This record gives sequence, structure tokens and C-alpha cells, in this order.
Amino acid sequence: MFKKSIIWAAFALLIIQTAKVEAQEYKTENVILITLDGMRWQEVFTGADSLLVDDTGMIETPGSLLPDFWEVNPSKRREMLFPFLWNTIANHGQIYGNRAYGNMVYNSNALWFSYPGYNEVLSGFADDQRITSNDKINNPNVTFLEYLNQKPEFKGKVLAFGSWDVFPYIVNEERSGVPVNAGFDIAEGDNLSPEELLTNKMQSEIRGPWGGVRLDVFTQNYAMAALKNQKPRVLYISYGETDDWAHENHYDQYLWSAKQTDAYIKEIWDFVQSDPQYKDKTTLIITTDHGRGTSKTSWRGHGSSIPDAGQIWMAAIGPDTPAGGEMKVQGQWQSAMIARTIFKLLGMDYPDEKAGKVIEEMVN
Repeated sequence: MFKKSIIWAAFALLIIQTAKVEAQEYKTENVILITLDGMRWQEVFTGADSLLVDDTGMIETPGSLLPDFWEVNPSKRREMLFPFLWNTIANHGQIYGNRAYGNMVYNSNALWFSYPGYNEVLSGFADDQRITSNDKINNPNVTFLEYLNQKPEFKGKVLAFGSWDVFPYIVNEERSGVPVNAGFDIAEGDNLSPEELLTNKMQSEIRGPWGGVRLDVFTQNYAMAALKNQKPRVLYISYGETDDWAHENHYDQYLWSAKQTDAYIKEIWDFVQSDPQYKDKTTLIITTDHGRGTSKTSWRGHGSSIPDAGQIWMAAIGPDTPAGGEMKVQGQWQSAMIARTIFKLLGMDYPDEKAGKVIEEMVN
């Protein structure tokens, strides 16, 4: 009897140790999710669109985009537009969505505009019955940010920043307890950094052209200050300029904002790789909320009435993501798969069965 007890105790210990090994399988301890509002996959994979780049109706000065964005070779054009994406993530991470190879990423929602798209990315599933507008209504769905903020090891270490003033409702800041700095919010608190104080001042003095969306430079500065000073384990950042310039038919501003956002993401990654808390322990995922039209007129818009506006893209880099570069394997992925994938990278099961599957290629 005594020997049997010893055997059972040893067996139980082995199970516990095996479980610990499996739980520690992934190196990711921190996650940064970034979205570029309405950024088309076409520019991501082929650079500036020849239909639009020199059209006098869509740029301020005829020909002005050519030196900065035009090259006959589309592979070179995309590097001109997204140098960090195509020189760092393409070498050390993965980029999905080049439909020329049958590598396709979609919205699973059928509405193809912002609130439904962001709900899908953050909660892991489409909700076309309840999320039907961009109105400032608290999200009835629980996002992965909220689920993580409920866990003791992440409590108070989950932050969100966005250029669009609807994000406090999309994240449901009131219920989730996740702090959201979005729209024209300022940094608040007793121990603000010099960067935050200056950004507060500048944002109050420099107004962008849109009522509900601030310029992305302010979102970037607030997010960077928080990353350096508050050291969140989970950070969500949404940049908005690309969508708003597109709606106004300013292809030049759309491209310049896209390139600037690429530089912002590089700034974030460079800091991550220089900081002991984050270096080689952080996964960065980038995507968009929806696509856009493809003609000279429809590129301005999106929504269910615009063909192909549900076609999107995504990218990832981190210690657990193999260096696959531009993914050319044929298949279909959805932005609804991101939430569960993030949980797997953190060694946890996603608590909502409605969420999309794990992006297995991203975590093996």
C-alpha cells in the first residue's frame, strides 16, 4: 500500500511538472496589438496604386507623390511605403493577406466598417445583429483586453490608445476597467511625464481636420509615454488617419499617413527590443478593421455595398512566431482569429467559444 502511494504521488508530480512545461511553452509575456484604420491590403503588398498615385483629383500637386512612393517594381514600391514592415517584419515575422498567392484574410463580419471590425478583432467574433453602426454605444461583448484585465497577473497592466473617440465604447471602458485614451482625451494623473505634459499642451492647441478623430501623432506620443513609464503587459493602439484621409479622397495624405504609421510602429518595436521587460518576450500583431474599394471612386469608401471591402491583412513578429515573411501558403484567415491567438501566445485558453480559431502558423 505504501509503495502504491509513492507511485501515485510520483505520477501526480509528473503530471504537474508536465503541465508547467506546457504552460511555459511560449516565450511571449507581453502583447502589443496595432490597427491601421481602413488600410488596404493592396498598398501593403504592392505599394502606391498606379490608378491613384498621379491622379490630380486625389493629390495636392500633380506628380508630387512620385519621388517618395513610385517605383515600377511593386516589391520596391511597398518597401518605400512600409520600410519597417518589409525590412524587419518580413525578415523576422509573418505578413498575411497577399491574395496574389491565394493567401487571403477576411473580415468575418459582413458590414465592413469600423465598429463591427474592431469588435471582431478585439472580441474574436462578428456580431452583425447588435453591432450595426459606429454609434457611441457600449460594446455588449467582452474583448480580450477585458478578459485579461480580469486576471490577477494582468490587472491594471492592460491599456488602450486610439485616435477615434468611439474606442472607450468599443472596449467598454466603463465595464471592463481598461483605461482608454482616445479621441481628444489627455493624459491624466499626478505623475505625468514631460512627454505627456507636452502632448497635452500640443493636442489642445493643434486641432486636426476631423471632429471625432485626432491626429495620430498624439495617439503615438501618449502610447509611447505609457509604454515607457507604465510598462503595460498588454497594449492596444489604433491609428485612424489613413481611413479619414481616404474618405476625403486625399490619396497623398493617405500614403503619407501610412508611411508615418510604419515609422511609429518601428519606434515602438525599437523600444521593445531595448527594454529588459519586453525584449524577446513581446509579440507584436498588426492588422486593420476593414478594407476599401478598388476603383478611382470606390477606394474612398467601404461597407457592405463596396465590393472587396471585407478583404484585409495582418502581420506578426515575436519570439514564438516563425520567420515566415510574406506568407504564400494558400488559405483563409480572419481577424476574428486574433483574440484566441493572443491568448494561446500567453499560455491560456480563450474563454469565449464563439471566438475564431488560433492562427496556428503564428504560434508554432
